[in-house]
Amino acid sequence: GSCHTFVLAQCVVLAAQPFYYMDPQWLLLMAMHLGGRLVVAPRPSSSRFMDWVRAEGVEYCIFPQILLKQPERPEDRQTKLKRVSVFGLRGEVHAALEKRYGCVARESFGMTEIGSGLTTPPEAVEMVGTGTCGLPSPFREASIRDMDGKELGPDEVGELWIRGPGILQGYWNKPEANAASFPGDGWFRTGDLFRRDARGFHTIVGRVKDMIRRSGENIAAREVEAVLLQLDAVQEAAVIPVPDPDRGQEVKACLVLKPGRTPADLPPEAVFAHCLAGLARFKVPRFLEYRASLPKTPSEKIAK
Repeated sequence: GSCHTFVLAQCVVLAAQPFYYMDPQWLLLMAMHLGGRLVVAPRPSSSRFMDWVRAEGVEYCIFPQILLKQPERPEDRQTKLKRVSVFGLRGEVHAALEKRYGCVARESFGMTEIGSGLTTPPEAVEMVGTGTCGLPSPFREASIRDMDGKELGPDEVGELWIRGPGILQGYWNKPEANAASFPGDGWFRTGDLFRRDARGFHTIVGRVKDMIRRSGENIAAREVEAVLLQLDAVQEAAVIPVPDPDRGQEVKACLVLKPGRTPADLPPEAVFAHCLAGLARFKVPRFLEYRASLPKTPSEKIAK
């Protein structure tokens, strides 16, 4: 197919993240390997991103989801983009992104510690919108385990373990971290919760550390965030645990509203009512904070 041909040919790749971060480093190697060209953005900028893509004839990039919040323009499709990588894309906007920008968008999973772990093939069109991170990458084995290290079957939620050549040998001068992360036999514990379907496609459920434990029940922050992001006025959502004397932890939601929207447009009772309709009662946030912004890591993940 057309999305495969460019992988073998010269290719123009855009790096729009800081170089002290892992992504531009593998993007540089990718461009070199393909005999292509790497376009290095002068600074991260969602407002100028598509200008760089058009001006430089970019064919592959990591696509910032924040662009989907911008109004559609006729020139959105007038690019050379063939394929983009997305991370944590909401399922309901996946097909719309491909249609709007005229490219193949695929989710994958990687870490600085392991490089690439899982990847979704371009041919897996039936998986668009499912939120899957895909199948084990080349030279990688993946296993989903419970907290005692027992292997789990399809559709069971557990921690993703990864094994294969070229993953880290250990954390520098951190014996406790190494003891916790390397259970033996070459496996590395990612700290991420996944489920795998019967066909072998993996879907992330949340971080092991990103579980809120309320009265003995586990609540995945990601699940609550997905429900909050369905609200039209919400631009970003972060769900975090706060200490509670009776229940151990309680659920707190931090919301950033879209430009021009105020808490008067989305009062707390509307947020709680929406959550009650989409979540089990024990998962509904008890606290709500409206914020102008959320702290971010270099890869634009929310820094909890």
